[in-house]
Amino acid sequence: EGREYLDMSAGIAVNALGHGDPAWVKAVTEQAATLVHVSNVYYSVPQVNLAKRLVESSFADQVFFVNSGTEANEAAIKFARKYQRVKVKERNKKYGLNIGEEKVATDLVAFTSSFHGRTMGALALTSKKQYRAPFEPIMPGVQFVQFGDIEAAQRVICPGRTAAVFVEPVQGEGGIFQAEAAFMRSLRTLCSEAGALLVFDEVQCGLGRTGQLWAHEAYELEPDIMTLAKPLAGGLPIGAVLVTEAVSSAIVPGDHGSTFAGGPLVCHAALAVLDRIQEPGFLESVTAKGLLLRTLLMEKLGRNPHVKEIRGSGLLVGVELDVLASPLVKAALNAGLLILTAGSGNIVRLVPPLIISEEEIKQAVQILSKCIMVLDQTA
Repeated sequence: EGREYLDMSAGIAVNALGHGDPAWVKAVTEQAATLVHVSNVYYSVPQVNLAKRLVESSFADQVFFVNSGTEANEAAIKFARKYQRVKVKERNKKYGLNIGEEKVATDLVAFTSSFHGRTMGALALTSKKQYRAPFEPIMPGVQFVQFGDIEAAQRVICPGRTAAVFVEPVQGEGGIFQAEAAFMRSLRTLCSEAGALLVFDEVQCGLGRTGQLWAHEAYELEPDIMTLAKPLAGGLPIGAVLVTEAVSSAIVPGDHGSTFAGGPLVCHAALAVLDRIQEPGFLESVTAKGLLLRTLLMEKLGRNPHVKEIRGSGLLVGVELDVLASPLVKAALNAGLLILTAGSGNIVRLVPPLIISEEEIKQAVQILSKCIMVLDQTA
């Protein structure tokens, strides 16, 4: 119909470079004309280069490619349980013990308001009842803890029982909640003491979204596994599981696999995304634009009686309301602005492309300030 829209959703935090970025388009078209798919029977140059780049840019020693965020978390579940099984076998061999399979740590810990995916394993780590209920019984062995509750985490993370703890440094789908530093440090200590793996799900909050390449950099600690997806290939389907050498040494060929994962087309696209995100000054600009967005939201919306809180990190921002956000989302759409909801449907989620301009941010907030009046008619 010829209408223009200002995109503050980025395909649910996927289109980090927006739409039609010239370097990204060039990378995709060049690779499409060369080699699109060969399966994981063979290596491809883009796959190897992307794996090297991710390792060089993170804590990880190895990378396993998948096709989405939920697949990344599924793989992380398998890797965590295999790691624990191998540890028991090594202990038996070293000390001449006979610790049975029933003693292998297999339980997983996740948190309230978490979202890790919709496939059956990742769904078991996702706390929202509306996602889980239609498909029960779901994979057993998962304990949920209040997000941010250190004492509750201490009670459930146990040696010989807990295989891994899954946590989002900043919860996106759950409502834009950033973990406190003390909580994250406690999880690292508890996992290390219990022999459990600490898994950071940075599917939505990673790759520059918070103003740092990895959201967990804010806490100055490292996980054992990190899962990535959404923005990695700038709009093409890809996911990645980054692991330490200790974890990767427990995995052998055939333990996990995927026909399409790590294909040359998506990996070449991902390298173009990383090239841009890792340009000097790019992440600093994300931080600055995130601050501008939150400041303008406070100025324009902060005094509205329906607005309870404005929070976020970088360009991952939430506006919590005292009513459902859907009327505002619809009004914004009609006004040419694309926004999302989160939490229990009462939070406006703003996750624009990381290349959004200051003028576009001002325009988006101006539209929101006009559209928010629709909430008075529906409250």
